[in-house]
Amino acid sequence: MKIIKIKVKLNASKNEIKKIEEDNFEIRITTSPEKGKANQKVIELLAEFLDIPKSNLEIISGLTSKEKKILIKD
Repeated sequence: MKIIKIKVKLNASKNEIKKIEEDNFEIRITTSPEKGKANQKVIELLAEFLDIPKSNLEIISGLTSKEKKILIKD
């Protein structure tokens, strides 16, 4: 298992992920932060970027924040 840090930028012009450091990413999403849609999009994009199933990712802190910690399960 591994924990990574994510900084989310909302209402971006396009969805994209930028790797800042080994365990630190910036994710820009077009979604707004209502009813968990932004968190779902973050998990979806990160799973695609890392080429792992969405079920292997879990937000462990920052559910209502732009700064999140995500657990990557093996």
